[in-house]
Amino acid sequence: MPPSTTIASPETATAIEHVDVLIMGAGVAGIGTAYHLQTAQPGKRYVILEARDAIGGTWDLFRYPGIRSDSDLHTFAYAFKPWTNDKAIADGPAILDYIRETAAENGIDRHIRFGHRVVSAAWSSDTARWTVTAERTDTGETVRMTCSWFFGASGYYRYDDGHMPQWPGAERFEGPIISPQHWPQDLDYTGKRVVIIGSGATAVTLLPAMTDRAAHVTMLQRSPTYMVSVPEKDPIANTLRRFLPAQLAYDITRRKNTWLQRFTFVTSQKHPVLVRQLVRWLTRRQLPQGYAVDTHFNPTYGPWDQRLCAVPDGDLFKAVSDGSASIVTDHIDTFTEHGITLVSGAELPADIVVSATGLSLLAFGGIDFTVDGVPVDLPHALAYKGMMLSDVPNFAFAIGYTNSSWTLKVDLVGEFLGRLIAHMDERGFDTAMPVNDDPTMERRPLLDFGAGYVKRAASKLPQQGSRGPWKVTMHYAADKRILRKGEVDDGVIRFTRRPGHGPGIPADREAALVGG
Repeated sequence: MPPSTTIASPETATAIEHVDVLIMGAGVAGIGTAYHLQTAQPGKRYVILEARDAIGGTWDLFRYPGIRSDSDLHTFAYAFKPWTNDKAIADGPAILDYIRETAAENGIDRHIRFGHRVVSAAWSSDTARWTVTAERTDTGETVRMTCSWFFGASGYYRYDDGHMPQWPGAERFEGPIISPQHWPQDLDYTGKRVVIIGSGATAVTLLPAMTDRAAHVTMLQRSPTYMVSVPEKDPIANTLRRFLPAQLAYDITRRKNTWLQRFTFVTSQKHPVLVRQLVRWLTRRQLPQGYAVDTHFNPTYGPWDQRLCAVPDGDLFKAVSDGSASIVTDHIDTFTEHGITLVSGAELPADIVVSATGLSLLAFGGIDFTVDGVPVDLPHALAYKGMMLSDVPNFAFAIGYTNSSWTLKVDLVGEFLGRLIAHMDERGFDTAMPVNDDPTMERRPLLDFGAGYVKRAASKLPQQGSRGPWKVTMHYAADKRILRKGEVDDGVIRFTRRPGHGPGIPADREAALVGG
């Protein structure tokens, strides 16, 4: 791929590097997008700016015991690179190795600049370019670049700060209160009484993982979560791989698991009582007779109103059954020097407390966005096809599914971006901007999802519409039709070019193209 170019800035008279596409973030979304971009547009110049010092994003940041995916890797991994590990529910180190291997095999790692934290992005219609400002985390130096396209691959939560509630009396507790997002690598919990506050995927992962050394592990939850035992290894995938080429075996497994994810979600939404009863029956079978299933495993909401927690090979149920772990459903009254007093009056002794209480969401890394000097009002912007923003030119982003594997959407977004850029090149356009012409359209939260960490940040995120390309589908098959096969020019994106920069198209044809 050709090297990036350097241009002179008339404002500063200094050299500013220009690339065709600048990607913010070298995690699973950034690496996947880079692959699709260089495959579809091998002549384009791109750079990835990564605030941290390593590839991997989430999978390099989180280091707590037992960290793993709560989706099967045959759908969470990229479509173009088969997942060949025999574990379908894989641990963090294995996933990180896979992402790094993908970057190295495809030369993507050579395009990454580590220690560059993007702080602002300013669009100029006069130049049809973004000016992106980043800070070097090692020297504090300010770095500016320009790009024709800016891509946000930084996810939707804050990397530097997890959500930590303000509990009464927490300052009196004599042990450490730990965030999984900032896990101390020297923490020794051998023989300690550990209380994990929370009931989401992180808590469900930590509980069985810490029973290896802890004296006892307790998960303290305000309300239960749906938990479903799934096999750690996919026997069909592992059998297919023995007899078929790796890519073919992977494609079959990926289709099978994608269908199964969708079937489970749709069935849960259409028949919530039936699914609730089924999950309850399966849960009772894996716990001791007489266990209070309806107290600790009976959520107040319907199945898949929030994400189901996967329990690989029933490890959480096994830990509860053998007595090495327990679940308490109650509310915190106050911390004490040696534990937690609950609203019920019960005392929960603890040497270590882990706050698995969710994430702090942050759109596009919290950078300052401006278009022609006007700040972008993110809570007012609408998401177009779940990957662009209304009235924001030449900007795309990747946010995956909440009811299926995240990376399924990443692949589709990367493919569509390549098609979109090709469409613009063929017709001489330099600007593409989604525009909503219906001010009466109903607006909804971007992530229509009941998790607490989503609700806390809903007012700070972009929104989605109630129909058409403004509706975030969370449906892989539908998105395949829209992003992989649908028309690029659907009448919603406004394509334009600066005067004097077209390819010499006749005036009547030029007017028709611009109007379309």
